[in-house]
Formats: sequence, structure tokens, C-alpha cells
Amino acid sequence: MDDENATLLTGFVLTGLTYQSEWKIPLFLAFLVIYLITIMGNLGLIAVIWKDSHLHVPMYLFLGSLAFVDAWLSSSVTPKMLISFLAKSMIISVSECKIQFFSFGISGTTECFLLATMAYDRYVAICKPLLYPVIMTNGLCIRLLVLSFIGGFLHALIHEGILFRLTFCNSNIIHHFYCDIIPLLKISCTDPSINFLMLFILSGSIQVFTILTVLVSYTFVLFTILKKKSAKDIRKAFSTCGAHLLSVSLYYGPLLFMYVRPASPQADDQDMVESLFCTVIIPFLNPIIYSLRNKQVIDSLTKALKGNV
Repeated sequence: MDDENATLLTGFVLTGLTYQSEWKIPLFLAFLVIYLITIMGNLGLIAVIWKDSHLHVPMYLFLGSLAFVDAWLSSSVTPKMLISFLAKSMIISVSECKIQFFSFGISGTTECFLLATMAYDRYVAICKPLLYPVIMTNGLCIRLLVLSFIGGFLHALIHEGILFRLTFCNSNIIHHFYCDIIPLLKISCTDPSINFLMLFILSGSIQVFTILTVLVSYTFVLFTILKKKSAKDIRKAFSTCGAHLLSVSLYYGPLLFMYVRPASPQADDQDMVESLFCTVIIPFLNPIIYSLRNKQVIDSLTKALKGNV
């Protein structure tokens, strides 16, 4: 009977962010503006890096890749969320739900690897400045980027694959604003223990590995900076690393609560707030954080704007 009901299930209902109708239009307008700024900001940052040959170095190649992933991550979630504010009920098909999760999974995991790669790049640049051109060659840079995207793809593919073992017959209501894996596991009528175990092992391992890479890299960076005698050099080093450290702190905090802690039926609202921060707010903030704290990006942007006037 469960299998029969599961075959009849053709879609899910996303509850969205709010049940209060008076908040839907203001939230729609607010998140529409955030999404448009996110896309323009990240694509604009990519365009500036692409156009200025002085920025064709590993640091800015990683930054451009991060901007691309941020635009991808936001686009995986935000358009559907915006529609949910206007629709009476947000219905999403099973196949569309799995595609959305797969897209989110690739971009979210790739961002973790990119943040770790950027931390390693800053470690080499500050701790081994004379060897930087020898170590961070274009070949190594491309390989690190390719590995980051492959890692994101494989991680999402594994979770996507084991989603197919689940059936959904008890409920088709997802208490979330997009198709994330934990809300899906909570409504499965198949025992999701294997899925939860794989989620804890894989997501936990990736987050521990990338966070440790960031912490170790910046520990060495901090000691190197403190050894500098010139106040100008210290300010420059902190300015270069400050934006990345801020971005890492904002991104990893919610992720740890979302996927590494044990799942709880009472945590739906908290999970949505943390998911909103990772998928909507961080991609919106990153181009602002990196642009405002990077003199070369500001100079390149200024030249580009003057050239178009």
C-alpha cells in the first residue's frame, strides 16, 4: 500500500518562509531586490576580473570562480522562493525538487572547497612570497578549481543517488522554502537512516577538511603577519585576508548547524533561517565584501566605469 501511494505522488508542497499573507508582498519585493543585486554584483565582479588583464592571477581567478558559484547558488533557490510569495500554494514536482537539490548541492559544496583553496592561496602569497609564482602556477590554479567543482559534483551526486531509494507516502508537505535534503528525509516513509548517516559522514568530513585548511592556513598567515616590522605591510596583509576570513565565518557557521548537528523535528524554523543566510544573504554579501576591501578591484571597476562614460 505504501509503494502504491508513493507512485501516486507527483509533487511536493513547499510551505515557504511565512504563513502570514500580509508579509508576502513586502518579502517578495525585498528578496527580489536582493536577488537582482546578487546577480549583478557577482556577474559584475566576474566581468571586471575578466576585462582587466592585471587581475588575471590566481587570487582573482579564485575570486571570480567564487562569484560564479555564488550566483549559481542563489539562482538554485531564490527564483522558486520568489514565486512562492505570489502563489497560493507552492507545488514542485518530484523531478524538479531533485534537480533543485542537486544544483544546490553542487554549488554549496563547491563553495566550501573554493573557500579552502583561497585560504591556501593567501597562505602561499603571504608566508612564501618569493616562491608564490613558482608554487601557484596557472596549471595548479586550474587543477584546484577543477577539483573543487568535481568534489561538489560528486558530493551532490552521492546524495542525489541515495534519494532514489526513498518513497514519500505519508506526507508531501516540505517545511522549507526549497528542496533541501533534511526536510525531504523527514517526510520519507522509507527508513532514512542510511541517508542521515551518509549526510553526517560526507558533509561533516568536507566541512572539517575545508575548515581545518582555512584555520591552518590563516594560523601561519597570522604568525607571518605579526613578524612584519612595517605597519604598512601589516595593514596590507590584514586587508587582503580580512574579506576572505569574514566570508568564511559567515558561510560556515550556518552550515555546521544545518548538516552536522542531529536532525530535530522542532528545528524547522531555525533551519530555514540558516538556509536563508547561506543561499540568499551570503551570495548577496560576498561581492560587496570582496570589492569594498580590495583596492585593485575598486580601481579596475572605476576604470571600467570611466571607460563607459
